[in-house]
Amino acid sequence: MNRKIVFPTNEHHGLLSKRDAHFGRANFYTVVEVSREGNIEDVVVVKNEGHKASGCGGAVENICVLGADALIVSGIGGSPLQGFAHKGLAVYHDNVSMNVAQSVQAFLADQLTLMQPHMSCSHH
Repeated sequence: MNRKIVFPTNEHHGLLSKRDAHFGRANFYTVVEVSREGNIEDVVVVKNEGHKASGCGGAVENICVLGADALIVSGIGGSPLQGFAHKGLAVYHDNVSMNVAQSVQAFLADQLTLMQPHMSCSHH
C-alpha cells in the first residue's frame, strides 16, 4: 500500500518546491505518494484554500481530505498539531531540508522526528 506524504510549499514545482516554514500559511500542499519500497509513484500540487473562516480545524480537514498518511512541517501551532493527533495523522518535523525531494529522502531514511506538543509554535 502506498503512503501519501504532504508538504506545505510556497511553489508549484513538485519535488523541487521549497518547503514553507509553517503549514497554515503555505501557498500549496505538495502531496508525494511513495510505495512500500520507497519509490516515488506520484506528485500532486494542491492550492491551499486557507483556513481563516473555519480556523485551524479547517486546515486540519484540508490536509486530511488529501488522504494524507503523514504531514511534514518545519513549524505548526499547538491547536492544529492537536487536531492532527486527534485524527491519527502523524506530523513530522523537518527544518533542515530545503525542498520536498530532500525531505522525502529524510523521511524514508527515518531521519525525521515526530512533532511533540512542546515543539509547536507558541503564537497559536
